Amino acid sequence: MRFSSKYLAILLLFASCRHPVSTATRDVVMVVNLVDDSTKVSQYLAYHQKVWPEVEAGFRKAGYKDIRLYRYNRTLVMIVTVPANADLGEMGRVAESYDPKCREWNRMMDAFQVGVPGTAPGQKWAQADLFYRFTGDTTRIALQNPAETTP
Repeated sequence: MRFSSKYLAILLLFASCRHPVSTATRDVVMVVNLVDDSTKVSQYLAYHQKVWPEVEAGFRKAGYKDIRLYRYNRTLVMIVTVPANADLGEMGRVAESYDPKCREWNRMMDAFQVGVPGTAPGQKWAQADLFYRFTGDTTRIALQNPAETTP
């Protein structure tokens, strides 16, 4: 098959043009409590020492950039880094649909979790609002007043 030089030039032009890929991200902070049972808390922590590969593959497929979990007694704090324009609900659906083991993992972890005070009945994870940030430079970052965003 022979291509004209005009056709090759157009192909090269399109090949060299890259659409800008947004690398902007945002952190979402979520909190939840673990059940008041030291044996179950130990089990939960043990599961997270060996998260199933299908679960982490689901996270990647959904577009999560970073997930960090912190614990103080029974309270967990999760910091999730996602694309700036991400729809967390959709990302969760994509991750869970990646493999049946993802849904199974979520059901198992759900049994160890209870909502923090102030959550709706049946709600476990609650999103925390950023109300102060120090950046180390002289740029002032305006944040929403938490009283305006919290019921």
